[in-house]
Amino acid sequence: MSQQSRGWHVLRLMLLYCAAALILAGCSPRPGPDVLKPVGSSAASGQVMQIYVATTRAKASGIGYSAERASELSYAVYDVSIPPTHEPGQIEFPSGEADPRTDFTVVERTELDRGTFLAGIRRNSRQSQTGTAGVFVHGYNYSFQESLFRLAQISADANIDGVPVLFAWPSDAHPLAYVADREGASFSRDALADLLADMNHGTGRTLLFGHSMGAWLSIEALRTLKLRGARHVLDRLDVILAAPDIDIHVFDSQMQVIGTMKEPIVALVSPDDRALALSGRLSAQRPRLGALAVDDPRVVAAAKRSNVQVIDISQIETDDLTGHGRYIRLAALYPRLVATETQGRGVRTAGAFIFDALEEALLLPVVRARAN
Repeated sequence: MSQQSRGWHVLRLMLLYCAAALILAGCSPRPGPDVLKPVGSSAASGQVMQIYVATTRAKASGIGYSAERASELSYAVYDVSIPPTHEPGQIEFPSGEADPRTDFTVVERTELDRGTFLAGIRRNSRQSQTGTAGVFVHGYNYSFQESLFRLAQISADANIDGVPVLFAWPSDAHPLAYVADREGASFSRDALADLLADMNHGTGRTLLFGHSMGAWLSIEALRTLKLRGARHVLDRLDVILAAPDIDIHVFDSQMQVIGTMKEPIVALVSPDDRALALSGRLSAQRPRLGALAVDDPRVVAAAKRSNVQVIDISQIETDDLTGHGRYIRLAALYPRLVATETQGRGVRTAGAFIFDALEEALLLPVVRARAN
């Protein structure tokens, strides 16, 4: 294929991806910052999730945070009410004025300084049964309010006992802003490393959950911690990468610096992820970690060598046209996976696995023979 033909091919793929995004937006309009306006705690109708926020986004002129980059981290805590009618895997965004009976609703919001932020996380983690906290790093094409409500939804569906923390980086929240988002993620890697180091004191283990481009940012933060000599921080992390938008050769290079984690890194992958297919084509056909085929013996060997657990979740049904958000449906099932460590194939075992949606269990893939 000539360079000109390849350029037109990539442009066509981008237009198709944007069309899919617009179709989804037409079915469910993207929420504006007005959904962040607190309605007061007395209005809460269902379960209330308290979400701590650390962000490299600049404060918006009105409510919330913009896509601009801030020179230092800002901190806040949001109380988000989950409606009694909530369906797992969904975010019931308000279509007008928020109604806590039917919509995800912010009931309280408080800006914090760094000390108060960390003290709140430590206090709440000590009060939980697990003593843990979880940091969610959103992916490309996310607004602040979308990332906040997504973490509230995941936390509610997974019945998380620990403290949910959102690390919000300055995504432009636009399908065509891929390069700008990559730069926004790069801008934020030191700040994420700082946050993880801060949370290492006074809490139990920390779960780091990165989605898509946020997975790349998460691994970059781990690399930064290793280069700082903060091995003690890495040893207290559990890491999950959902649909990681990472060049597999870059990931291998990152892991060579990071070294073997105390617990295996979990990578949730789908070979039919259309968003990652586009990302690969935009990157000169470089394959992405989140689209690996777990029945390839080379993948199995590499996963064990790097102490990574690769789980194919493509059996999970999704209403996302790109297949890039399957992890959302997995949230409600993940605690059961943690609790069912059977025959050495639980979520703490390195290697390659398939998630069986019917059995709700991890299965060893049938490894295909490598072609000569």
